[in-house]
Amino acid sequence: MMDSRWDYGEPVRLTRNVRNDGTYPGMDTGAPLVRRGSIGYVVDVGTFLQDQIIYSVNFLDEGKIVGCREEELIGAEEAWTPSRFEFREKVRSAKGLSVGGEVLVARGAIGEVIKVIRDAPGGVAYHIHFESLLGRVLQIPEDALDAEDGTKDEDHNDAARLS
Repeated sequence: MMDSRWDYGEPVRLTRNVRNDGTYPGMDTGAPLVRRGSIGYVVDVGTFLQDQIIYSVNFLDEGKIVGCREEELIGAEEAWTPSRFEFREKVRSAKGLSVGGEVLVARGAIGEVIKVIRDAPGGVAYHIHFESLLGRVLQIPEDALDAEDGTKDEDHNDAARLS
């Protein structure tokens, strides 16, 4: 058997949202099970297709035991940077977004999070797809985005310059 990183009883943190893949009883396929950042405890270690380690993790606060791949977990004590938004979440541009002085995305434009980048210089950033960019994806700092419904942490009036 492959070497597992964690053993029974060890605390781990989930780095990605976990949705029901159809194997969790009583919930629809695709329904959210456990939110990224949640801490749980390993209750079993197994394998899938003989090449992937799967940990059964008991997330006490959520009241769920969920199978997680090793790459979806970090030790509970390891550095963790929370983010406001998640993969596939709709967001609104809080500022006009420009590259090289050319405004590519108007303030208020709706986009979709393609990737969360926790270790970006200056803090959390996201790869965002805006329909108006015809397939182009931009890396946007967290402070240049609001929730799709327009809620925000502070007033954003300036333009954001992207590199």
